[in-house]
Amino acid sequence: MKVTISDVAKLAGVSTATVSHTINNTRYVSEETREKVYAAISRLGYTPDASARSFRTGKRKTIGFIVPDISNKFFATMIESVENYLAAAGYHLIIANTKEDMDREERNIRLLSAGLVDGLLIASTMDSFQRLDSLIPGGFPVVLVDRVFSEKKFTSVCVSNFQPIYRSVCRLVGKGDRRIGIIGGLPRLSSTQERVSAYQQAISDCGLEAEESLIRYGDSMENSAHGCLDELLEQHCDAVIVTNGLMASESIIHLHRKGVQLARDIDLVSFVDYESDFYQLYANQIDSIVQPVDELGNIAGEEILKRVEDPEAPIFEKVLTSAYRPYDIPKSKNDAGR
Repeated sequence: MKVTISDVAKLAGVSTATVSHTINNTRYVSEETREKVYAAISRLGYTPDASARSFRTGKRKTIGFIVPDISNKFFATMIESVENYLAAAGYHLIIANTKEDMDREERNIRLLSAGLVDGLLIASTMDSFQRLDSLIPGGFPVVLVDRVFSEKKFTSVCVSNFQPIYRSVCRLVGKGDRRIGIIGGLPRLSSTQERVSAYQQAISDCGLEAEESLIRYGDSMENSAHGCLDELLEQHCDAVIVTNGLMASESIIHLHRKGVQLARDIDLVSFVDYESDFYQLYANQIDSIVQPVDELGNIAGEEILKRVEDPEAPIFEKVLTSAYRPYDIPKSKNDAGR
C-alpha cells in the first residue's frame, strides 16, 4: 500500500500542510518540526510525488549541501560561495547540518536524494565509504567536498595541507622548539589523517622523538580545543599546531585568558579558514595556514552542476593547496621576550 502525505503527518504529529511546507520549503518550519517530518518520511519510505517528478525530469533546480557544522565559519563561508555560484546559474541551495553525527548524515542523504534535490554536495563525517556509498542512489549526482575517501567513486574537491604543516614543523624546529604538539579534528576524517601524517613525517625528518601524547584530537566543533590545549601545556610544549580554524581561534583566546603570550611563551601555528579581523590582530605572533575556502566553494558548485547535466561524466578530483604564511621572526628569542 502506497504511503501518503497523511501517513507522514500522522506519524510526525503535524498537519499535512506542515509536511508539504517542510518538503517544498514554502514556509518557515522550525528545526524541531522539520526533524520530526524528515524522521517520519525516512521511517515510512515516503517519496513526495512532486519531488519524484522533479527528480525524473531534472527540473527541481535545487542542490543539497550536507555539512558537518553550520556554525563553523569555514563551512558557513563555503556555503556562501556555493550559493552564490549556484544562484548565478538559476539554482537554489538546501543546507543539512549533521553536527558531525553519522546517523544524522544518513537521514539527510536518504531524504534529499529521494527526489528533493538534483544533486548533493557532501562534507561527510562518515567513518566508512561503504556506509556512505550504500545511501546514494545509482547515478545520483554527488560531489564530495573537503573530506574524501580512498575509494574514488565520486567526484571530489578538497584541500591538501600536507606541505604547509610539514613546513611549519620544520620552521618551528629551526627556531629552537623541541616539544611540538598538534591538535587535530576527528581522527576518522581524511583531513585530520593527512594533517597528523604531515606532522609525524616532519617530526621524524627533523630528528625529533615522536611522542603520541603530543597528538591530541578534538571534535572540530566548538569548545573542543580547550582540553586538548591544556593537556599539551601540561606536557611543557613550546609550540602547538591547531589544524582547524574554529579550534585555532578558541586556542588563541584560551591562551590569552591563561596569560600565555604568543611568540613569547609558546609558538602557535593556526589554520585560517575564513577572512576575519580577529586573525589580523595576531598576524605578527602566529604562523598561519590559510585555506582557499572561496575557491573550494566555487569549484564545488561548478562540479555538482556539471554532474547534474551529465551524471555519467568522468570522475573529477580537484586538490587545492593552502598557503603557509609564517610571521617575521625577531633577530633572537631575547628580542621577542622569550
